[in-house]
Amino acid sequence: MKKLLILALALAVAVGGAYYAYGKLAPTAKTAESAGQGTADTAKDTVPAPDFTVYDKDGNKYMLSDFKGQPILLNFWASWCGPCKGEMPDIETVYGEYKDKVVFLMVNMTDGSRETVATGNQYVADQGYTFPVYYDTDQSAASAYGVTSIPSNVFIDADFNVVAGYRGALGLEDFRSNLDVIAATATASSAVTAPECSLPT
Repeated sequence: MKKLLILALALAVAVGGAYYAYGKLAPTAKTAESAGQGTADTAKDTVPAPDFTVYDKDGNKYMLSDFKGQPILLNFWASWCGPCKGEMPDIETVYGEYKDKVVFLMVNMTDGSRETVATGNQYVADQGYTFPVYYDTDQSAASAYGVTSIPSNVFIDADFNVVAGYRGALGLEDFRSNLDVIAATATASSAVTAPECSLPT
């Protein structure tokens, strides 16, 4: 009985945290009815970007705050999600155009059953995508942003504030217009750097 009570309390705290994060982001969220229908939705009141932890395919740990000071496109996706797959060619296109100005964090919704690191990684490899992919194996990112549907895209400026958020697939021009907004917040000295690991000497 005691274990059941503790489990129920932990679940309530987790749900409450997710609800709070979603509530904070709600003013900037806008639903894209279909690919190509979204428009830039710049927040009038900026919201600090909630931090989280994700992992690359090799298990290396990254936090969103590791990229603080640089504009960020945060995308939530899964390989079983048709609309997610539908917008990925456009994301690959804008990655080629903006990768020197904006950090791309493609966050896979890795639940360990319907979606695993192996299935997500295989899909990206099969499609030949070159954007960086991270795995939300602890559901840290999904919880921080209150993600209840995918794809979801969040645009974060160089000051680490959420500028715009969308639920639903976006089109190429939607990505470009939002990326232009956050890229403009970067200073000349804040060059975008890709995550890397040092080799032992």
